[in-house]
Amino acid sequence: MRRWFTGGNAAPPEASISALDEARELQDAMDAAAHMMNDEMELAEKELAKGNSSFHKLGIGLASFMRATLGFEKEFMKIACDRLALAEAAAAEDLKKALRYSDPNKPSIYSPGTEYALCIATVQIMYAVVGMMTESLTEAIKGFYKLRKAYYTLERIIQEENKYLASHPDGLPDGTVNEPESLESSASELERSSGSSTEAPQVDTPLSEDSEEEFYDASEDNDGSRELRDYQGRLSSAATDHIPSLETLTITSNQTERPEKLRRLTSRFSDGPDAEIFAGNVIDGFIHSGASMCYGMLLVLVSLMPPSFSTLVKIAGFKGDRIRGIGLLWRATKFQNINGIFASFVLLGYYNGLLGFVDILPSAGTGAYPRERCLELLNTSRQRYPKGGLWLLEEGRTLARDKKLEEAVNILENIPSDAGLKQVRALIWFEKSMNYTYMHRDEDASESFLKLVEMNEWSHCLYYYMAGASEIQSYRRLKEADPEKAQQHAEKAEELLKKAPLHIGKKKLIGRPLPLDVFINKKIQKWEQRSQEWSVPFADAVGVSPIEEMTYMWNGYKRMDEDQLNESYSRLLWSESAANKAWSKEVVDEKANLGLLKAVVLRNKSEHDQAKNLLYSHVLHLQKSDLEGGLKDNWSLPIAHYEMSVINWQIYSVTNSTGDLEECSKWLEKAAHWGSYELDARYFI
Repeated sequence: MRRWFTGGNAAPPEASISALDEARELQDAMDAAAHMMNDEMELAEKELAKGNSSFHKLGIGLASFMRATLGFEKEFMKIACDRLALAEAAAAEDLKKALRYSDPNKPSIYSPGTEYALCIATVQIMYAVVGMMTESLTEAIKGFYKLRKAYYTLERIIQEENKYLASHPDGLPDGTVNEPESLESSASELERSSGSSTEAPQVDTPLSEDSEEEFYDASEDNDGSRELRDYQGRLSSAATDHIPSLETLTITSNQTERPEKLRRLTSRFSDGPDAEIFAGNVIDGFIHSGASMCYGMLLVLVSLMPPSFSTLVKIAGFKGDRIRGIGLLWRATKFQNINGIFASFVLLGYYNGLLGFVDILPSAGTGAYPRERCLELLNTSRQRYPKGGLWLLEEGRTLARDKKLEEAVNILENIPSDAGLKQVRALIWFEKSMNYTYMHRDEDASESFLKLVEMNEWSHCLYYYMAGASEIQSYRRLKEADPEKAQQHAEKAEELLKKAPLHIGKKKLIGRPLPLDVFINKKIQKWEQRSQEWSVPFADAVGVSPIEEMTYMWNGYKRMDEDQLNESYSRLLWSESAANKAWSKEVVDEKANLGLLKAVVLRNKSEHDQAKNLLYSHVLHLQKSDLEGGLKDNWSLPIAHYEMSVINWQIYSVTNSTGDLEECSKWLEKAAHWGSYELDARYFI
């Protein structure tokens, strides 16, 4: 009848492809995309370009996304946005066709078109990440709106799967078995244990399937394109399968059962249907693994947003949930497809990178860092993709996490300088540079950071600062033993450090200057001012070891062995030694910085009483006003509160005393509500 009113001779729209052809297209696209994980990006793009399906276009978008996020280069961000837009448009068109020409006899637990709705959600997440990396606040806001759309789509896909599993006790299509226990029961168990509840999100009323415009919003973007409405699937509400967020797991005095409940809950999130269940259905396997990977990544991503991004998180309209997200990512790793391997990459990056910064972690057995499971995941990935530089990088990070910096550097140094993607090579080089810093190989660190200026466009300000700070350390080491050589390092340090501010503002994040750029600019101004006021060379106006400050910024002390920690402590002692003629002129903020860093080193050596004494005597007696105004550093006082919480947590890990746990919670609460200060981004995870 629609054709009668729009013109009887009009040709009917092209029908969706057959299920068999669709499965072949999907498998071909996933096989081609997998080359990316072996550092064969050009081959992946070449193979993907041979196809014209939504899945191939999604793969091309993923390739551009990886180039953009690994290198933070503006050129690749623009390409990624363009290709992701093409992939989203293609998937939206295929979703329309799938709904109009669906096969009611097709064996699937998902409603027609779910595979294309998943493609759209995947694109929206990637677009949001790229948007956050751009210098445009407008693009970042657009990205968070896309996160909102992706969230509701993925929520519905997961709910649809769980609803099917709950209503089909005989198993999945083709006689496969149901999972033994649903996630809803895990959620209700945790709610009872935490004494809180989570309100289900509000969603739009599902649209009629006969509506001509059911897939589009009424409004149009400036470019005239129309966005697909939120995917509805078979569900009319998002009221099922909603799990309380991590914020509900507060520290209380009665904690005897919480670690075990947390362990069981994390386990259940990752104990979904095994990959074998979907072995006979490529489409369903893609949906299940892709929804688990994307939803898990989304929940983790939002949970990691720092307080300064709170407005943008509100735009997204939901909270992150790290426990649930990590569990879903582990579930996706059971699949030998691009979704599974990408989930592996995200998980290893989370555990070796982001979680590697964290000092307050649940004790062993609660899923905080499943070391053996991560090693197995890494070994499997290395075997499948032996040329993949990303996996070598993760192996190096794993060794560094185990305080084996020498072994980590050996692996990273043996990677050919021309191997794989240039963006991956830059990541490897940065990791190697930081390890040189932690090993106190100052000259190697300086050269390595300067090499990064040639390799990567992300933050030349940071690279010059790190190289200059390394030269300062070489100057101090040789000042008495070899004055002539020391002077060469002093001159090079001044040259490099004064170059750093020239690159400030060339890179921004969500329309703002990078936090470290602001920090570095203030440091250089401070040293230049002191050099003039004290009538001393620039190198002698530098305060407490800047390279040790940066080591703390990346929590490098956590990666040091006993000898390396002792070396750091010795370098910090130089500031108040007779070798430093300027110490008598130092003001309150520098002395507080020194006391804090010495306490951190002692805490990493498990000398908790000495660390506490230093914090009390050098930092905690100060008021906020003592560190405000002019070019003073204001970060030592709030960080001292955080360090007190870490010390009490480490003591609690040994004593299991409720008093130590409450003391940890008290200090952590103060640090969390301190407000904005320099280096506060160091603690957003």
